[in-house]
Amino acid sequence: MADPFGRALADFHHDEQDEPLVQRDGEWAREHPVEAFYFGTFDETNQRSKFIESWVDGPVLDMGAGVGRDARYFQDRVETVAIETSDALVETMRERGVEDARRGDMFALRESFGRDRFRSAYAWGTQLGLAGSMDGLREFLGDLAFVTTPDATATLDCYDPERVEDGEMLGYRADPTPGLAYRVMHFEYEGTVGETLLFRLFGPDRLREAAADTDWRVAEVEHTNEVHYLAALEKAG
Repeated sequence: MADPFGRALADFHHDEQDEPLVQRDGEWAREHPVEAFYFGTFDETNQRSKFIESWVDGPVLDMGAGVGRDARYFQDRVETVAIETSDALVETMRERGVEDARRGDMFALRESFGRDRFRSAYAWGTQLGLAGSMDGLREFLGDLAFVTTPDATATLDCYDPERVEDGEMLGYRADPTPGLAYRVMHFEYEGTVGETLLFRLFGPDRLREAAADTDWRVAEVEHTNEVHYLAALEKAG
């Protein structure tokens, strides 16, 4: 399967990225900020980092770890497992010093890990939307509950569709249902077009609704700007 996203990040790591990684939805296209988004350091002083660190305990699972920016920080403090679906990204993480980087899918956790494997987990990059539907979100949360301990926590970041202005977000598709929307886009790199990505955007109330049908409850929600929010979950029991 074509992997323009993973190849672009791997090329940047090797100082071989000569063309931009492009996000596209029809005629709307923009360069994806590879260095700024993935190759910085874990900044303990910013809102996002302080939020995630306050909920992390080990062992921790980094779901959709990119090139391992956060995993490299946490592995010096607790046992950290970083998963990615891209072979190129897994190899890049290993080259960058991530000690336990594996190929794995956050939407197929039971295939990779046993019950109660982790004390905490996080998914940063809004990839939670790839759950695709409310049922998909419930299934993901159920699987995450299976691979985490009874006292586990999880942190997620999401877009709040009720705060998105029309034309503000690349790929945005409105939905008449309160608290829900879609996002459709793909990546292009060096003439290679990636698969079309369909994200379901869940507002905080929809996340709470889905969690209520699982072992989780939403313990904290914090907006970082008009459209983006952070959510912390803990086991409801």
